[in-house]
Amino acid sequence: MNNLMPQIEPLLMGAALMLTVLELAVAIFISGIDRWSRHFFILYFSILVIYACLCVVEMFSTPDLRALMEIAGFFETLLSSFLTPLMTVYVLHSCGKNWKESPLFYAVAALWTLSFIMLIISPFTTVFYHYSPANEIVRGPFYPLYLVAVLAMLILTLAGVIHWRNRLSGRYFYSFLIGLLPMTIAVAIHIFVSVFLVFGIGIAICSVSMFSIILSDQMEQYLRQQREIAHQRASIMILQMRPHFIYNTMMSIYYLCKQDPDLAQQVTLDFTTYLRKIFTAIASEKLIPFTDELEHTRAYLAVEQAQFEDTLFVEYDTPHVDFLLPPLTLQPIVENAVKHGMDPDSEPLHLSIRTRRTDLGSEIIVENDGSKYEPADDNGPHIALENIQQRLKMMCRGRIMVTSRKEGGTVVKVTIP
Repeated sequence: MNNLMPQIEPLLMGAALMLTVLELAVAIFISGIDRWSRHFFILYFSILVIYACLCVVEMFSTPDLRALMEIAGFFETLLSSFLTPLMTVYVLHSCGKNWKESPLFYAVAALWTLSFIMLIISPFTTVFYHYSPANEIVRGPFYPLYLVAVLAMLILTLAGVIHWRNRLSGRYFYSFLIGLLPMTIAVAIHIFVSVFLVFGIGIAICSVSMFSIILSDQMEQYLRQQREIAHQRASIMILQMRPHFIYNTMMSIYYLCKQDPDLAQQVTLDFTTYLRKIFTAIASEKLIPFTDELEHTRAYLAVEQAQFEDTLFVEYDTPHVDFLLPPLTLQPIVENAVKHGMDPDSEPLHLSIRTRRTDLGSEIIVENDGSKYEPADDNGPHIALENIQQRLKMMCRGRIMVTSRKEGGTVVKVTIP
């Protein structure tokens, strides 16, 4: 094992250097990150890049370059200790605390100042550490004291993360834990046994955990943008409601006012409910009860049935209604079924809306006996259904499945976990 260490260390240091350079480049060029966080991560990863470079310099220094190795070792130790106060500042910032007024920050700063003083003294004495003629670090009697100060900084910061965990999102909380725990354990072990490699691995794990915060923020931003895009598409789809549907409805109400005033009044009420639900759905970005979506759908179908009278028949079988779904899920599916299934020259259109509870979650089944679904048709319903599928997936991990009936017509099944 000892024979392998000289071969493994250069590989590990090379990988660490490339990783820190990559992290720094991402922090500099990535978009969608606030100014404070960008400056923090640039500083944090810049220190790591310099630290990795110093480790490489120290590793390949020869006895003839003893002074260079000692300088590299000094700044390497200094920079590694400076990472903990930086982490403390970021933890406080993530918790919504003002780090300039936090007792935790001043306690960590005091400990870092103590460790810095010991580090400044170390080149002039052997009580902390010194280099042997073979260029190996020899621990002095007070070397553990320096490590105790570093360990205390880590423990205080870790305690702050645990204490304020309710102020942190899950990904931030676990990222801080993953970053701080290995470092804390490595320093605790290092007090009693020299494990410089383990200490370096702890720093590498900490850098990766901090890098994961940037990546998770970018992923969350991407998903948020996708949700906004899907919502905008839904809004556009509604704002581009078929003009002839509104025109026909208004004309139907106009003629019904003389022929059947009571029915005209009911159609006006249903059409008003339909419009109110439409514009409420446009403004909503959260899941809504299925009963609200069903009311919207009933209002739409009531208006259509008043226009088509004996050519549109609807059957409801919805015993299971206790679940949530994205707004504008059922109504556009039903509207598609009517729009693409209705044929004035053929038999009346029969439409059924069913719900049921299954082992996979809640299911909505919309079935009609009209024209078959043709996904290759540019004027077909697939564009709206794809939009619904996208919103289902993003908002509740749901899915939609469209199949054709052998005897004619289409079945649309929505599954919501």
